[in-house]
Amino acid sequence: MIPAREPIRVTVAIATFRRNEHLTELIPLLRAQGGELGADGRYVVRVLIIDNDPQGGAREVVATLAASGEAALGCPVVYCHEPTPGLTAVRNRALAESPDQRLVAFMDDDGRPAAGWLAGLVSTWADTGAEAVAGRVLEEYESEPSRWIRAGGFFTRRSLTTGTVVAAAPAGNLLLDLDAVRAHGLRFDPRFGLTGGEDTLFTTQLTAAGGRIVWCEQAAVVDLVPTDRMTPRWVLARAWSHGNTAALVRRAMAGSTRQALAGRVSCAAGGIVRVVVGGARAAIGFVLRSPHHQARGLRVASRGAGLTAGALGHVVREYERAPEAVR
Repeated sequence: MIPAREPIRVTVAIATFRRNEHLTELIPLLRAQGGELGADGRYVVRVLIIDNDPQGGAREVVATLAASGEAALGCPVVYCHEPTPGLTAVRNRALAESPDQRLVAFMDDDGRPAAGWLAGLVSTWADTGAEAVAGRVLEEYESEPSRWIRAGGFFTRRSLTTGTVVAAAPAGNLLLDLDAVRAHGLRFDPRFGLTGGEDTLFTTQLTAAGGRIVWCEQAAVVDLVPTDRMTPRWVLARAWSHGNTAALVRRAMAGSTRQALAGRVSCAAGGIVRVVVGGARAAIGFVLRSPHHQARGLRVASRGAGLTAGALGHVVREYERAPEAVR
């Protein structure tokens, strides 16, 4: 008799911080997709909620949702409290809580899985043998954004053909093969816990170690964009932050003092070019009264300024909390 094949264990890991209203909508969607994937017995899926609130404010909400209809859905929900602030601590806790899991899929608590999201990630992994699979993120606005915000494309993410190999990927829609993660001894870098970019560094390290990250266009997550983020100040600050973390990642990947210096020079030069080119485009946009050129130019210039600042050693802690939140 041929022995039965052990099912592949899959964890859907959600980091959350005081967004219980999002969890109330998100968890049932994830459980439904987990139940669908596990219906034929090839996969066993669980949803892992990692609460980064020092007070553990999501505990009761998760317990209530976990107790509702679990047998019918066939996908359990597990609560985990990680009081150490920052995304690095949360993502590393997800890895630590998954010693017997083969796959972990990360998604943000303010995202929503499109139909077939989890199945798309897993099937692409199975078909390609990749060490990670990244999916598309689609924006959905809480209210109608201004013409300037739309023209700048600030919330529009990349779209690629399924099967495309990428060098790095964010963790807002990412599947990891934990066998590969363990084999390479990878962890999310605690230096990036409050700056962001920990996922970019992690996936860059994965590809540097010989792993492949494959794109799955069909495995989409919908990012809910709140109205208070749809302002020039917020989006340009985010562009600056992304440039800053890009420089930090480049510095972290340097294998020697010489490489680190070369990386700093490259980032500074690239940042200055972006500031000049982006600033010129924005100026033309103001002369021509073109929101498209204004927004796109300022976006490039802001990212360039952040890149240059990062090369010079300045670090912005985008996710730093007020003392009340971390005491």
